[in-house]
Amino acid sequence: MKLKQTQRARLKMFWLRSITNTSRLAPFTLQLAPCTLCLLLISCATTSTIKDTESVNAFIEQMATKHQFDESELNDLFATVEIKQDILKRIASPSEGLPWYKYRKIFLTDARIDAGVQFWRDNVSALAAAEQKYGVPPEIIIAIIGVETQFGKNTGNYRVIDALSTLGFAYPPRSKFFLSELENFLLLCRDEHINPSEPLGSYAGAMGMPQFMPSSFRIYAVDSDDDNRRDIWHNSSDAIASVANYFAKHHWQAGKAIAVPVTAKDSNYKSALNKDLKPNLSVTELESLNLIISRQIPFDSKVKLLSFEQQQQGEELWAALDNFYVITRYNHSPLYAMAVYQLSLSILNKKGSFP
Repeated sequence: MKLKQTQRARLKMFWLRSITNTSRLAPFTLQLAPCTLCLLLISCATTSTIKDTESVNAFIEQMATKHQFDESELNDLFATVEIKQDILKRIASPSEGLPWYKYRKIFLTDARIDAGVQFWRDNVSALAAAEQKYGVPPEIIIAIIGVETQFGKNTGNYRVIDALSTLGFAYPPRSKFFLSELENFLLLCRDEHINPSEPLGSYAGAMGMPQFMPSSFRIYAVDSDDDNRRDIWHNSSDAIASVANYFAKHHWQAGKAIAVPVTAKDSNYKSALNKDLKPNLSVTELESLNLIISRQIPFDSKVKLLSFEQQQQGEELWAALDNFYVITRYNHSPLYAMAVYQLSLSILNKKGSFP
């Protein structure tokens, strides 16, 4: 649904005016009831507008009260927002629900590995600078951007305002989270001089080459070239530095191992498997489960035992260390973290010794 000419003019004036009169404000978590009316509307249509629903009006009122947004301008903005049925379908069946042997095939492809090597060649200086400043190796940064968006090729085709509104107002299981992200999105648009009706992203509202959610953007995005813009959509240097900063702030340990394969002598190890991802076993405790560690790791390491489903060979066992846990802070899925790790190794190996 396109903005009417008068609405476009008012919105443009509002965002230009607001950025000159406000400073950064601490995030405020909104707690609003789900929009039942929206759920009824989307059951019979691909899209529907959300104007004048109770939850939207409450959200607008709180943004005006807590963050000094102009209420009439927000009304104009949300008059253009659409609830997307296909977003609700996609959030219900994420790829992380696949078994490992299927999930791995999505990301560990020759084409993605080759593209990762090329991305390294194209961004040698930015990657080296990020490693020097943040301690995160290039192959990990590259693998994150490769898994997320194929190195910027697939950054998403949904308007971020539509995606966050759909999940905030019409997806009760995670309404609180996505309303908070919607709030952060409007704040970052004001901070970064962006018209909120324009940015595109994923079906979940993730943005740019590294697919930052709005709250992550506001905390971790970096202006690496001092042009007064944190452009994670088009500026690969900003995207690279932002990913590195994210990892550093989540306590990445430079030069430390990420994960090592282990082999089981029997089934004793199964008692250590659970859904928690934080390393909780000492090396001695791991070995007491009759597991053979494939290579030596520091004796004082803490590890997490993880199992990955194979198609014909049962399961694959890994001892994941603290740096693996850091990768799961980017996406709380062991499948995701393992795909990033294995893709990083494949890119590093394929890259060879070019400068």
